[in-house]
Amino acid sequence: MKFYGMQKMTLLDYPGYVACTLFTGGCNFRCPFCHNALLVLDLDENYTIPEEEVLAFLKKRQGLLDGVCVTGGEPLINKDIGDFLSKVKELGFKIKLDTNGTNPALLKELVSQKLVDYVAGDIKNSPEKYAETVGLKSFDMSTINETVNFLMTGCVDYEFRTTVTKQFHTEKSMEEAARFIRGAKRYFLQNFVDSGNLIGSGITGQSKEEMEKLLAVVKKYVPDSYLRGI
Repeated sequence: MKFYGMQKMTLLDYPGYVACTLFTGGCNFRCPFCHNALLVLDLDENYTIPEEEVLAFLKKRQGLLDGVCVTGGEPLINKDIGDFLSKVKELGFKIKLDTNGTNPALLKELVSQKLVDYVAGDIKNSPEKYAETVGLKSFDMSTINETVNFLMTGCVDYEFRTTVTKQFHTEKSMEEAARFIRGAKRYFLQNFVDSGNLIGSGITGQSKEEMEKLLAVVKKYVPDSYLRGI
């Protein structure tokens, strides 16, 4: 397995732990507000980090780092991710996995093998606005339904999260999104910030006041909801 970026230390990506973050390449969504467009549309095969190099780095960080965050792109489009995660586990690290929820079968397999300690699952928008929000003409919600239902069984620690934009997210759509995950363990709303490396254009975030309004809306369905990065 190869990676397209590595942040050697983060205090933010894995709540409560000192971690590093690994970026996988490729994604099956085309969210216009994606801030990692180069990891989705224009992978530079001349700049990759081989698995061996990552594992060598982690061996040197044993006792210094608590965990490893695997993000993307979409990590679960990589069929060999389980082999890599098992090697990370052998080194004694906790693993946080970010996913868009479209491969529940692989997610269940990784969790059953105890290769993942924490899952951050994306909820892109309300079900009726999902296709538009992920940049596709149409989208079957069955995989997202399955992932949500699986995580809410509590077999692995998890959070749901939504990146909120002014163009795609309204009070109505956020209420429907929260209703979709009613009773979830925790839910984070992240205001969109333009990284300068987007798939789409003309995307902006919400005001602090509007984010607070949206938080009040979603709390009706997920009481443990919070704003992140505001």
